[in-house]
Amino acid sequence: MIYRFVIFVALAAATGGCASLVSSAGSGLASSISSAMFNQNDPEIVRDGAPAYLMMLDGFVEQSPDDVAMLAAAAELYSAYGVVFVDDPERARKLTDRGLGYGQRALCASNENACDSWERPFDEYVIALAQLDLEDISALYAFSLSWLAQIQAHSDDWAALAMLPQVKASYHHLQEIDPGYRAGNVEHYLGVLNTVRPPSLGGDFEAGRVHFERAIELTGGQDLSVKVDFAKYYARTLYDRELHDQLLNEVLEADPEQRDYVLTNTLAQDEARELLESADEYF
Repeated sequence: MIYRFVIFVALAAATGGCASLVSSAGSGLASSISSAMFNQNDPEIVRDGAPAYLMMLDGFVEQSPDDVAMLAAAAELYSAYGVVFVDDPERARKLTDRGLGYGQRALCASNENACDSWERPFDEYVIALAQLDLEDISALYAFSLSWLAQIQAHSDDWAALAMLPQVKASYHHLQEIDPGYRAGNVEHYLGVLNTVRPPSLGGDFEAGRVHFERAIELTGGQDLSVKVDFAKYYARTLYDRELHDQLLNEVLEADPEQRDYVLTNTLAQDEARELLESADEYF
C-alpha cells in the first residue's frame, strides 16, 4: 500500500495533538492513551480503539469550528486511520476525504490567503505557499499529510495522482519555513514522493535516496518504517536486490521495542517479511 507507513507516522502527532487538547481541559487521560497506543505491539487493539479519537475530535471541531489545532488534529487522525487501518477502499476514501476537508479548513483558518489554493494551477499554488510562514506551519503540515493520504486512497484516479507535485512542493516549503519541524517525518515523506514514480515519469531517485538516508539519521534508525519504504520504493524500482535485502534484513534484525515506535515497527517488520518472501519472484 502506497504511503502506508509514511502516513502512519502521523498518528502519533495527531493523537498527541488530541491529547494536548483534552489535557488543557484538565485531564491527562488522553495523553496516557496516546502513549499506550504507540507502544502497543498488537495493531488490532489500535485498529479497534482509534475510532473513539475520531468521534472525540469531531465533537471538538463542532464546538470550535475555526480552531486550527483541532482542525489539524482531526485532519491527521482521519487521514492516518483511513490509510493504515481501513481495508475497504470505499470507506478509506470517505475517511481520507473527510481528513482532507479538515486539513483544508485548518490551512484556511490559519491563513486566509491559502483558502482554495489547492484548486489553483501548480504555479499559482506555489505562489500561495510562499505566503505561509512559521505561524502557519502546523496547519500546512496537517494539510499536506491529509492531501497525501487522500491521494493514496484515490490511487486509481489519475486526477488525484496529478496532485503529487503540489504535495511535494508543500513539504519543501515546510522545510523552508523551519528545517527542524518534524524533520524526520518530512524527510521520510519526501523520500517516498521522489521515488513513488519511476524516473521516466518524473521520479528523482537521487534526491529520494538522500531524503531516506536523512530520515534514518534523524530518527536514529529507531523508525524501521523508513527502511521498509526505502527498500520498497527506491531499491525495488531500481532493481537493486542487494540494497533491498540489506535494508529489510536490518529491519528484521532490529529490536522493535523502541519508545513511541513499537506499533510502527511491528507493522514495518510484518511488511519487511512479506517483501523478502516475494523478492525472488520480483527480482
